[in-house]
Amino acid sequence: MKNIIKYTFLVGFLSIASSCTDLQEVVLDESFTGSGLSETVSGAIAPAYGQVSWVWRHTNYYGLQLIAADEAILPHRGGTDWFDGGKFLATHTHSITPTNDLVSSSWNELTRNVSRTLTAIETLTPLADMGNQEAENALYEMKALRAYLNMLMLDSWGLIFKKERSTETSEILRGQAAVDYIESELLSVVNLINTDLGAGRMTQTAVWGFLARLNLNAAVYRDSYGTPNFTDADMDKVIEYTDNVINSGLYELSPEYFELFNDENNSNRELIFALDQRGVLSREHSRWTYWSLAGSNWGRPEFTSSDGTDGPAITPDFYQTWVDAYGNVDPAEADPRFYQGNQQIPAELRELSGLSPANDEDHFYCTTAEEYEFDRGIIRGIIWGPRKDENGAFFRCNGNADVYRIYPVKQIKGNGPDRDVGYVNHELQVDFSNEGRLHSKGYRVSKYQFSRTSPNANSFSSIDIVLMRFAEMYMMRAEAQLRKGETAGALTDVNTVRTSRTAREPVPTALAAIDLEILYRELGFEFYWEGLRRTNQIRYGKYEDSWTEKTDANPSNRLFPIPQSAIDGASNTPGYLEQNVGY
Repeated sequence: MKNIIKYTFLVGFLSIASSCTDLQEVVLDESFTGSGLSETVSGAIAPAYGQVSWVWRHTNYYGLQLIAADEAILPHRGGTDWFDGGKFLATHTHSITPTNDLVSSSWNELTRNVSRTLTAIETLTPLADMGNQEAENALYEMKALRAYLNMLMLDSWGLIFKKERSTETSEILRGQAAVDYIESELLSVVNLINTDLGAGRMTQTAVWGFLARLNLNAAVYRDSYGTPNFTDADMDKVIEYTDNVINSGLYELSPEYFELFNDENNSNRELIFALDQRGVLSREHSRWTYWSLAGSNWGRPEFTSSDGTDGPAITPDFYQTWVDAYGNVDPAEADPRFYQGNQQIPAELRELSGLSPANDEDHFYCTTAEEYEFDRGIIRGIIWGPRKDENGAFFRCNGNADVYRIYPVKQIKGNGPDRDVGYVNHELQVDFSNEGRLHSKGYRVSKYQFSRTSPNANSFSSIDIVLMRFAEMYMMRAEAQLRKGETAGALTDVNTVRTSRTAREPVPTALAAIDLEILYRELGFEFYWEGLRRTNQIRYGKYEDSWTEKTDANPSNRLFPIPQSAIDGASNTPGYLEQNVGY
């Protein structure tokens, strides 16, 4: 049974007194099955878990992390698409202001999520105190979730809000105090929380994983603008907590890298924590799937609305790290994490010389919707996909409603010179110039599958969004070992991950040596476009480097500005919420 929960929350969670009293009632179909106390428990935690999907929306926290790092760029396509007040341009060039909408929307969704965990904690605590085991277990989950969300706040804005009762004014913590509080919250539940509820819920292994992340980055969090001091004590904790996960026997590395991002990935044994999107929420989405893809292409032939958006592209700089690593060998022929070719284009159709959308009516192959699968990974060159007729329906083969024509994709979006006459041809170069921002510019990234179980492929998805996975445990342990001088152990862990993707050729060869530069490169290869790159760049001292369209080298920009709206909302108490340095 799916229940409709009316949930009222205070948007001004972080404000003091009555300076912000915007009350909103939201209808959430996010509860789990239950009745009586079980229904109360599920109704308490569902809004908190459900809000995580909005935190990690492409135009909220995910976009903020992705576009600020060196792995992605989002120009205003054709001079109009994706301009959005310049928020993505400013994010990429590290010229963000406190009024940037990407920053404020990320902050608002995240603080709202923290507020929901507090509401859940207040609901569950008296039930747990009465001895209700279900409420007690849920309470531990909410405390762990709150700690995780606070860690996201600390990572991006250098502060957290400590608040144990909704009637209290939040205490602002920074630096070591913030690290200590988050760590204490995670430690308070790690030996009590469930061990078997799956990747969509907070579990003991997820808590261990977040404890490892916290301590790996603790040096940065203590001094956001200085040179991190990675202590042996911190690194020992990282090793301890990752050991716990690795030795638990609950997880294994996926032989096929892209199965991590497929339908049915909820059962993939590499996932530790994820957004569970299996038909429970009315807000499931495929935005991580289609955001980067060509707007002239459709990922699922059975749905005429399953098109891409011509959003972000991979930067030439990040692409070059793959080229540098593999030299004369195409990365697609050296590393199965780079690309998975799924489209079965007959060899006789691959040559496109002399062809264009104006004369290629017969240049197609036929496939069923079930057989069609879009290429994955880093997408280059001319792509193939279904094509629409003048009535907006996909062309079929020989009048068969279940068999579709697959053509080189025609450029029909945008205002560039190739519109309606040329093919979508993704080129490496993309930038903010007139030529560099055309709709087809830039190699694209498609790690997530278009869901085969969704009702329309774009607005809905049953694919879990991966937020922590088993490979990260090995890579965090490797880094901790390396920072302690334990090179042999670090090399073993990195090679364990590299050589685990054995389902397809080529299997990456084991590295002969390891250092921090090589490990940083490997982190990029393993976790590209998963929302971790900015944090890694800061920890490795790379965030002040230059890359496509970004030359800023100001350490103050490691943290984002606190939204002006939040500062204004707390203005009744001078000095309560102070802007970050440099803004």
